[in-house]
Order: sequence, then structure tokens, then C-alpha cells
Amino acid sequence: MAIAAIALVAFLASCLTFLSGFGLGTALLPAFALFLPLPAAIAATAVVHLANNLFKLLLVGRHADRGLVLRFGVPACVAALAGAWALGALGRLPAFGTWCAAGACHDVLPAKLAVGGLVMALALLEPWPRFRDLSIPARYAPLGGIASGFLGGLAGLQGALRAAFLLRAGLGKEAFVATGVTIAVLVDAARLPVYAVSLLGDATRLGAEAGGLALAGIGGAFAGALAGRRILRAATLPAVRAFVAAAMFVVGALLVAGIL
Repeated sequence: MAIAAIALVAFLASCLTFLSGFGLGTALLPAFALFLPLPAAIAATAVVHLANNLFKLLLVGRHADRGLVLRFGVPACVAALAGAWALGALGRLPAFGTWCAAGACHDVLPAKLAVGGLVMALALLEPWPRFRDLSIPARYAPLGGIASGFLGGLAGLQGALRAAFLLRAGLGKEAFVATGVTIAVLVDAARLPVYAVSLLGDATRLGAEAGGLALAGIGGAFAGALAGRRILRAATLPAVRAFVAAAMFVVGALLVAGIL
């Protein structure tokens, strides 16, 4: 059941976000969080994200703007390391408190509070047309890389900010997709080793389960990327976006409350 759910979410998200340049990690993180502890869910999301972006890099990578990759991608990599370290640091902090209901008690953990809050914020912004169309001048690319990379390292949610900056860079459709994919690969490559170190203690317990779900996500994402490439223009499906935003908000609230 879990494998089928992850594969389906990965396929749909990868297909619908092929041209938009973001959304796979945003959709996958809540799905993984339903079946894995939060740090492992973020790491599994990053594995699928990296594999899918490497695949897309093979499809469209030659169109990437190298100058923009350097101005945006290098600061993003450094900030991703800081964000991934922050996630590990938050994970080591004690719970803020505990609450009980219906015979069950739940800890309110700093890491879940931070990531859940970010997920809820993005869920609230997602249906807002002005947020989807947000664009920021290209001269702020290094600052955009820092903000996007840090969010990517902390919660795997860097794509929306990255797209907002790239929209004002004067890129064609192919270059926009390829540049975003290249930067995403750099960020994923930077944050994954930090996640690996922080999860070493749980590797035996989580390795098989997280690995199986990640492989299902990779397969679904690859199939979605191939389908998305054939759709020549980005498909915006308001009902799907609304459903994903609602699901993100619910999962974010459950993370904040300590239920997940």
C-alpha cells in the first residue's frame, strides 16, 4: 500500500511539474512523512528528487544557463549544507511539550514544528495566483540561492523560491527547465551526505523500509518525467493543486502537533 501510494504521488507530481520546475519534493515530503520518521522522510524525498533531476538533466540539461547556475547554484549549495545541519540540530533538541488525547500522548518536537510550519505555509500560499506567478529580479540570484538552498536543506522545499527567481532571468522554456534542474541537482548532492550522517544511527532500522519507498518514488518520478516531456506545455490543474495544498496543510498540522 505504501509503495503504491508513493509511486503514484511521484508519477503525478513529476508529470505535472516537469515544465514548472518545482513541486516534486513539495508533494512527496508529506507522502513519505506518512510512512517514515520526519528526518528519514526528508532524506528519502531528497534521494528521489536527485534521481529524478539527474534523469531530467539527461533529457534537457544541455540548455542550462551556466552563468545563472553559478550565481544561484553555488550559494544554494552552501546554504543547503546549513539547512541540512539545522535539521539535524533541531532533531537533537528535546520536545517543547507533550499533549495527550484519546489515550495517546504526542511530543511536540522542534524539527517537526519547523518543517510542519513550512509545509503549512506553502500549502496556504499554493492556491494563491500571485504566489504561483511570483517573480523576483535576476540581480538577486545569489540571495535567492541562499534562501532556496537553506529551505531545501531544512525541509526539501526549495523549488518554489528557485522558480520565482528564474522566471525573471529572461530564459526560454528549455533553458528555464534545464537551469532549474541543474541547480536542484547541485542542492540535492550537497544535502544528501549531511542527511546520511545524521541518519547513521537509524540506518539498520530504517534502511530497508526507506530504501524500498525511495525506489518506488524514483520509478514513479521517472515515468512522470517521460510523460511530462510529451506534454509540450505546462498543465495547470486547479483541482489537483487544491487537493495537494489541502493534503500538505493537513500533514503539516499533524507534524506540528506531533501526531506524525
